[in-house]
Amino acid sequence: MNQCYNSEVDILTIRLCETEIEESNEIRPGVIADFSPDGRVVGFEIMDASAWVDLQSVQGISPPFGSGLVS
Repeated sequence: MNQCYNSEVDILTIRLCETEIEESNEIRPGVIADFSPDGRVVGFEIMDASAWVDLQSVQGISPPFGSGLVS
């Protein structure tokens, strides 16, 4: 599993595995699920992440949350 936060666009990306993404669907406003060719969930993107997620508590992402990509 891999997670990255991009503070420039305030998006948290969570990849469950490195499988090819065939389709992405917005499952709730601002939450996108990524699906593999065989229909398995392989990742998520959370838009406006700082409003929905306590980013300091996400394992693998360390403060400070400056500009750019943190992983």
